[in-house]
Amino acid sequence: MSERPVIAFLTGGYSGEAEISYKSAITIEKNIDTDRFEVYKIDIRRDGWWHTAANGEDIQVDRNDFSLNFHNQKVVFDGVFIGIHGTPGEDGKLQGYFDMIGLPYTTCDAASSALTFNKRYTVAVAAFAGIHVARSLHLFSNRHASAVSIAAQLNLPVFVKPNNGGSSIGMSKVNKAEDLPEALEKAFLEDDQVLVEEFIEGREFTIGVFRHKGDIVTLPFTEVITKKEFFDFEAKYEGLSEEITPAVVSDDIAGKVRQTAAKVYQVFNCSGVIRIDFIYNEAIGQPFLLEINTVPGQSEASIVPQQVNAMGWTLRDFYSALLDEALTGK
Repeated sequence: MSERPVIAFLTGGYSGEAEISYKSAITIEKNIDTDRFEVYKIDIRRDGWWHTAANGEDIQVDRNDFSLNFHNQKVVFDGVFIGIHGTPGEDGKLQGYFDMIGLPYTTCDAASSALTFNKRYTVAVAAFAGIHVARSLHLFSNRHASAVSIAAQLNLPVFVKPNNGGSSIGMSKVNKAEDLPEALEKAFLEDDQVLVEEFIEGREFTIGVFRHKGDIVTLPFTEVITKKEFFDFEAKYEGLSEEITPAVVSDDIAGKVRQTAAKVYQVFNCSGVIRIDFIYNEAIGQPFLLEINTVPGQSEASIVPQQVNAMGWTLRDFYSALLDEALTGK
């Protein structure tokens, strides 16, 4: 029997973000230290939770205790590396399941994952903690405000986006009130809740934060300069943006972004690595929180791997640190 901790690495998922999960999986698989950890990749899909053995056989996970059975040999796990973007890996569902069966994992807990997956609740909690956020409206598919009502309550331009989800899927920037209905329809195709948020003028920064040996660490952060009107799916994943890591900023701006990022990590009781998106408004000299990603992308196009590299770590060191933190419970 291996003395290495046995780790289930989860990919896939039930949402449109599954394709991003599979891109992240390529990077994660290449860089998990298999000298230190015995790793089994598990694909979480609607038709089941599957591990493909070396001989090509698909083995279904026993969800009663999250185990695998290889011809009468049972594999049980010491911990879980969650690499699923969207539901059920980023919204607290899997975290709640693993809490019930007593398995540690590499992300925020169930409550923090569920809270941060809901963009409106995220900014509400952040505002209560004194963190700057944009003014916004929370709409529901069965009862939502008209375009005229929205335009009367918020200053255009606004962003219209699914309230739950990520990768900027279903998101629009609206400059004119007459374009609101189409943007709302697009967002409601992705979710039954929509967030309409005032545009904040400023520089866009995104920063990875994680806990290492009990201390909160802020990674060298990135400035995002998009070639599109905003940092949408194409800008993120099809090269239509410029990402400067580390961002070229004054010590004052760097300090405020790092300090606010560490505060967000504490306020939301985060674990593992998260990525926080900010707009730095130079008029008032403060970062505004946009959203928190509790399972940030790890693909070749993703930002956190860039930031880890800028810190002088390898991804192998980084993933080992995340697993060590999860397994020791520090």
